[in-house]
Amino acid sequence: MNAKTTFSSFSTNDSVKAKEFYDRVLGLKVGDDEMGLMLELPGGAQVFIYEKDDHKPATFTVLNFVVEDIEKAVEELKGKGVKFEKIDFGDEGGATDEEGIMRGKAANQGPDIAWFKDPAGNFLSVIEN
Repeated sequence: MNAKTTFSSFSTNDSVKAKEFYDRVLGLKVGDDEMGLMLELPGGAQVFIYEKDDHKPATFTVLNFVVEDIEKAVEELKGKGVKFEKIDFGDEGGATDEEGIMRGKAANQGPDIAWFKDPAGNFLSVIEN
């Protein structure tokens, strides 16, 4: 295979709400395509979002936004109306705190991460690297 480029994709149930969220709330460049929306991600990658009548939200994280300061990123997004998920992994280990951040570094269980959803219910995260 000799691919010219690559991109990932996922669905939404409302392209208008998705465009507003990814543009105004997350600050990404969002291009309109005749088939959907193309997100320009930091670092040059692209993600295509397409509208699907029978959309079912992803039960996994579709986008991880790497940040230098997770507390600052969570605070900024909360100021824009983003609600963070409260997650408890039970016996697998780890749970989010009152701010919605799972403190993986302190528990030696990976990075600090906080999950939230887009308007279509797809999981996104901010992750401190």
